[in-house]
Amino acid sequence: MEEQIKYYENKLAFEMDPSDLFDALNNEENIIALDARKSFGFEAEHIPNAINIPHREMNEESTKHLDKNILYVTYCDGIGCNASTKGALNMTELGFKVKELIGGIEWWKFDGYATEGLKGKTGQEIECAC
Repeated sequence: MEEQIKYYENKLAFEMDPSDLFDALNNEENIIALDARKSFGFEAEHIPNAINIPHREMNEESTKHLDKNILYVTYCDGIGCNASTKGALNMTELGFKVKELIGGIEWWKFDGYATEGLKGKTGQEIECAC
């Protein structure tokens, strides 16, 4: 049973679902959604206020402007894409705190949250309480 408990603790330590990300963004926690897809995917549609660094372009130079005290939640299209996993690995190797979004932008939209971009969709909005 100890091994199973550790498995679930690790899973929660390294992954986040869309509702947890939405709540964290809405509560203005020290967190940033990071789209690890190519820029044309990001431009078409992305999580509000997300940043885009394609996993293939992640290196010390392309991430030098980022704060290593912030939690970055990498995402991609969804379960059929592993750009978020590659991005999470790259960012971790570069010394950042990282989690991976379960289900990517596909599950973000499935849960009814808004997106931005050329093909942005309406949905539940992230609101600033200040």
